[in-house]
Amino acid sequence: MRRLLAAAAVLVMIAVAWPARAGTVLGLVSARPVAWTPNVLDGAVAAIAVVGDTVVVGGDFTTVADAATGQRYRRPNLFAFQLGTGRVLDPAPAVDGPVTALAAGPGGGVFVAGRFAHVNGRARTGLAELDAVTGQTVDGFTATAGKGQIRALAAAGPWLYAGGSFTTIGGQPRAGLARLDAATGAVDPGFDLRLARADRGTVKVEAIAVTADATRLAAVGAFDAAAGQRRAQLVVAGLGGPAPGVAAWSTDAYAAKCKTLYDSYLRGVDFAPDGTWLAVAATGGMSGAQRMCDSVARFDLAGGGNHRPAWVNRTGGNTLWSVAVTPAAVYVGGHQQWMDNPNGHKSAGPGAVARPGIAALDPATGAALPWNPTHSRGIGVGVLVTCPAGLLVGSDTDRLGREYHGRIGLLPA
Repeated sequence: MRRLLAAAAVLVMIAVAWPARAGTVLGLVSARPVAWTPNVLDGAVAAIAVVGDTVVVGGDFTTVADAATGQRYRRPNLFAFQLGTGRVLDPAPAVDGPVTALAAGPGGGVFVAGRFAHVNGRARTGLAELDAVTGQTVDGFTATAGKGQIRALAAAGPWLYAGGSFTTIGGQPRAGLARLDAATGAVDPGFDLRLARADRGTVKVEAIAVTADATRLAAVGAFDAAAGQRRAQLVVAGLGGPAPGVAAWSTDAYAAKCKTLYDSYLRGVDFAPDGTWLAVAATGGMSGAQRMCDSVARFDLAGGGNHRPAWVNRTGGNTLWSVAVTPAAVYVGGHQQWMDNPNGHKSAGPGAVARPGIAALDPATGAALPWNPTHSRGIGVGVLVTCPAGLLVGSDTDRLGREYHGRIGLLPA
């Protein structure tokens, strides 16, 4: 009965107060997931976007099931469901390859990126815009990805930001990061951070974030310079004014290497709602209190010059893939076993607290909060998306809050 009442409360909230776009939940979310999210039965969820009361889910999967009835739907790589009921929406868009990134677009659209060549039977190499509810292709947006892959998208105002391993996009040369006109897909000639690697390897942007007021962008990945300035794996750019470009803010916290198999060990980045600081999630395959590998860290953004982290929380050698910042918590996901574990070595060191798969940290101190829903580990929780209804969680496994939830779940506000 409590479960039914909770679900009803979420439905009432959506019916009377849902805003036009997704936003940030203010308080700490519940550790108990709602019952109605659909179950993805195979593969992995790689991206989630919220457009009004529609949740769009992308990844590498084939089949989705209704949580209440068990009815199965064939949904290769992309599907949408109604927030509050979990109803899987028809018609289904046809995407002929895995989806790697999503972003809510203007006017009820959603931008979709991935390893595909066609969307709804039309040639769309790696990038397209769809109507989030009907799944139909938006004709006016015509950009395509070039060589390489788009791994991250962020829409803000009239712009769409794309990050990945591409060398061209929309027919224009760009190393791993570009800004496109959100209406047409035309590449903005005035925005080029000129990301580069000293070893001349391929630039790879793993994640990007834009502040709520669209004045700053952060990108993480395999690069060590931006516009000729040293920027080891993390760059912040100013987006305002007539000449957007690399900010004076920098950090050398990630200049040291982790395991050599990682050309970049940063995997997630998100700004605080007020835009005054950001948090970064990392893998790396190494542990120790002096390393930034397998950690989440907060960086304050005031002033220029080199910055050290305000705090660092380490897992003791397990990967973190994703991070989402709210006023109440810094949520992190991965296949970690512990947090507060600087001296662990794939083991629980002194002071370590068990937080399998998902955790919430105090924004001021970085210490793990008591909140502990747990998540089955697998490759790990790769997607965390906040919205007024709570925290959406995407992964490659099927246990959240000690219950069955196939690769996606919602921890409600």
